Amino acid sequence: MQFSPVTLKRIKKFKRMKRAYFSFWILVGLYIISLFSNLIANDKPLLVRYEGKMFFPIFRFYDGANFGLEATEKPNYKELNETSAFTQTRGNFMVFPLIPYGPNESLLNIEGYPPTSPTLKNLLGTDDRGRDILTRLLYGFRISFSFALLITFCSLAVGIIIGALQGYFHGWFDLTMQRVIEIFSTLPFLYIVIIISSSLGTGFLVLLLIFVIFDWIGISYFIRSEFLKLREVQFVEAARALGVSDWKIMFRHMLPNALTPIITFLPFSLIGAITSLSALDFLGFGLPAPTPSWGELMRQGLGNIFSYWLSVFPVLALFGVLLLIAFVGEGIRDAFDPKEYQKME
Repeated sequence: MQFSPVTLKRIKKFKRMKRAYFSFWILVGLYIISLFSNLIANDKPLLVRYEGKMFFPIFRFYDGANFGLEATEKPNYKELNETSAFTQTRGNFMVFPLIPYGPNESLLNIEGYPPTSPTLKNLLGTDDRGRDILTRLLYGFRISFSFALLITFCSLAVGIIIGALQGYFHGWFDLTMQRVIEIFSTLPFLYIVIIISSSLGTGFLVLLLIFVIFDWIGISYFIRSEFLKLREVQFVEAARALGVSDWKIMFRHMLPNALTPIITFLPFSLIGAITSLSALDFLGFGLPAPTPSWGELMRQGLGNIFSYWLSVFPVLALFGVLLLIAFVGEGIRDAFDPKEYQKME
């Protein structure tokens, strides 16, 4: 894949901004790690050797008949690992992940009543249901970041299409869409979420649809202004004279020249999506229980004021991720700054 000289200059400039460059790779690394959460933190073993046979419970389900139980019984591997029938048979063993706790597993063998403070077994403590906080933070990051990426790219797609149509065709279509956007802008987002959640629930897809419906407005303004400016330039008029279709002119010729606001808008849109989801989870209108969520942990901290770990660790995780994204956004904004580019020229 070949980049234009202008793009290469922007990439080199972004690399020179070490804070933004390293923040980008830290975020990528954290997200890749979170994608393998099932292999890092799980109450199911990675590998089980039982009576000479090998099983991989983390990748597929095995009924109880494989381990001397009833066929309809779901095996509890931790209890099975402690039974005499398993331990006394030579060659039987289990290999658990680095963090041997599931995101929704209530730990029954912890000392005291949940929520319990951090210990060597539970480095960040447990929540009010005895679930390991480190595990839920890891799974919560994967859900929050994946959700934010989906919202951002879906909203960008909708905003780009609508903004491009407005800027290219302008006239009555532009005026009509501006009035529609004004109506959407005045709708109270939180009330809409409450009304829909009371009737349809707040599943992952429902929340994603609600966010996409409201989140495309900001980027459409930027794209509209870029297309209004680009529709009068010479290469667009030449393409029209050659009989090129409007869709090809918009998305093959004009859109690549309007990418600057899209790329600079992306990190800050991610920040808004993560913050909004955490806020909804905190208020109880976000993802349904028992989905791991940073906002839900902070809500538990509000009800357990003296259990500091319920509030401190999720807040620090949220603050750290948002700070890294802000550093990346700052670097992208400076790298794509047209004034700075003119200086380089």
